[in-house]
Amino acid sequence: MANLQDLRRKIGTVKNTQKITKAMKLVAASKLHRAQQRILAFRPYGQELRRVLANLSGRVNQSAHPLFQRRTVRTIQVTVISSDRGLCGAFNMNVFRKAFQVIQDCEKKGTKVIVGVVGRKGNEFFRRRHWPLRDPNVDVFERLTYEHALEIGLEAVEAFESGIFDEGYVVYNEFKSVAQQLVVVEKMIPIEPLEEFGMVEAPSSGRGYLYEPNQEDLVRSLLPKYAQAQVYRILLESLAAEQAARMAAMDGATRNAGELIKKLSLQYNKGRQEAITKELMDIVGGAEALK
Repeated sequence: MANLQDLRRKIGTVKNTQKITKAMKLVAASKLHRAQQRILAFRPYGQELRRVLANLSGRVNQSAHPLFQRRTVRTIQVTVISSDRGLCGAFNMNVFRKAFQVIQDCEKKGTKVIVGVVGRKGNEFFRRRHWPLRDPNVDVFERLTYEHALEIGLEAVEAFESGIFDEGYVVYNEFKSVAQQLVVVEKMIPIEPLEEFGMVEAPSSGRGYLYEPNQEDLVRSLLPKYAQAQVYRILLESLAAEQAARMAAMDGATRNAGELIKKLSLQYNKGRQEAITKELMDIVGGAEALK
């Protein structure tokens, strides 16, 4: 009977867990809808701004702004975008695995690596490693605003201009669909010329830009906006991917809980039937003994 009581408690516990995972799935779905709307609305602006600046970088003097200047690469900063909360499947580990690969490739070339993190999980993971950790940013995704991107972008630009690192890369999850998130390694600083950025347009296409008042002034005014916009786009991509991963993880956990409830219920029913059969046999045996 004690075993049946244990099974009853386990079934109750799993049912309570299933209610929690189902509620978390619904919350993640609601947050994903809002995050998806934000990234789909912002993505065209960020991509076109990046295209314009990549075009400018191939036309203006590379000394027009420090973000265009290439230096001998002695130090690289790898910024890892993770989540602030868990229960999102392999979302964080996929990013950490890719970041490790980038870091190891850099170290094989004799390049010093500095790690920057956005997200509490990344901070907890990398602060136990031997790489220098610079200015971790945590608790930004619960109420993500453009001010967060402004702060992170300015920190990165100031660090690059002051010579703390010579190239800056970002590793993050890019939102593709509810079922797919792609880990991306993106070079942010310095800005690459158009040819190396992979955005060359054929001369016969007839497409181009007219700059007013001039290219140098536009570079100086657009580059701060570029840093902020690209960081904000990346944070929105990661936020949408995180909610999609959490929704999928909670959906899987809910289904697994349902299967476990069925298995435990079957064990409970079999044990209950065995107990009833045993009691009936004891009663029949006692009645036979009285004859």
